[in-house]
Amino acid sequence: MTTATIQTGLKKADRSEVSQALTKVLADSFAVYLKTHGYHWNVRGPEFFTLHNLLEQQYTEIWGALDDIAERIRALGILAPQGYATFGNLTAIKDGDPEQNAEAMLKELMRDHETLIATTRDTLSLADDAGDEATADLMTQRLAAHEKFAWMLRSTLGGR
Repeated sequence: MTTATIQTGLKKADRSEVSQALTKVLADSFAVYLKTHGYHWNVRGPEFFTLHNLLEQQYTEIWGALDDIAERIRALGILAPQGYATFGNLTAIKDGDPEQNAEAMLKELMRDHETLIATTRDTLSLADDAGDEATADLMTQRLAAHEKFAWMLRSTLGGR
């Protein structure tokens, strides 16, 4: 089987560096997805229905984005990571604790989105420096989504 040379106008080193950063975005996104979905199942309290629905909106959107991120990694010529252990080694996001109360769950998710925002900003900067407009566009979309999610969680907690 022959491998076709990738001709995207990006240097091989830039494609490699950007795709490696994207693997961290993918791993962090997957971890936040899993935690958000788990908290959706396990949230309790007087605001259950509202929080249950809020978390469902967020994990559904994140789930859809995972494929876009992985496919961008593949378009850059790198294999996308897969598997829990692989993602666990790439992410700084820790597993959630279903025993927590709703407020603690939301605070943790807000901080996780802030971590993901930082990871996304770093990747956006690398993509910009490499002239990789497609990755920069995807990271801009992800940045807007995670900033919105963090804001929604912060506002739900009574913050600005």
